[in-house]
Amino acid sequence: MLARDLISIDIPPLTVNDEAKKALEWMDEFKVSHMPVIEKTNYVGIISDLEIIDLVSPDESIGKIRKNLGKPFVFEYQHAYEALKLYDLLKITLIPVLDERERYMGVITQQKLLSYFSEIIDAKDPGSLIVLELHQTDYSLSQIAQIAESNDAKILSLFLTPHKDSTELDVTIKLNLQDASAVMQTLERYGYIIKESFTQGDSKKSLKDRYDSLMHYLNI
Repeated sequence: MLARDLISIDIPPLTVNDEAKKALEWMDEFKVSHMPVIEKTNYVGIISDLEIIDLVSPDESIGKIRKNLGKPFVFEYQHAYEALKLYDLLKITLIPVLDERERYMGVITQQKLLSYFSEIIDAKDPGSLIVLELHQTDYSLSQIAQIAESNDAKILSLFLTPHKDSTELDVTIKLNLQDASAVMQTLERYGYIIKESFTQGDSKKSLKDRYDSLMHYLNI
């Protein structure tokens, strides 16, 4: 998914001639802490609510502090991961998108970006999550996939989380099965360490066990 495909049409840009109080009103309306600022089609930067409060009075124009504005952005042809990196690095509430001539096109909101990454990791689909802990040199996608498929499971998504200052990493696997116990047993036979697992089958099995215990007690 490219940045241009995630542009939100709901948030208009401010202009350098807009008053500071208008910027604060729009931030409150759109539930953001930053707004893009343009001059005609040229991207000037983004302004935050704190910058407005600290540097300009409500009736003054934003242009007064244009030299103080940061200028983060992604190009329209860049991948969504680049926008995610900027969010993580700068902790801003929207990312401006420019075309190849650096003209302003729109913004990517946190909600839009979160929805996209929720889709690519299949967060909404039912299934199971397994988190493996292993050394980076022991990671083999082909072997993990073979183990899953040998138990009639499909990997819906998989991502790696390296440990800080370590050669170990976590491998988070999303499977299409609600009960992944067979897959976990096979992984353990292959020597994998299961750090965590989240499966709907666990709660169903637990409920069935309690039901069976109650029936056994009543029969006695």
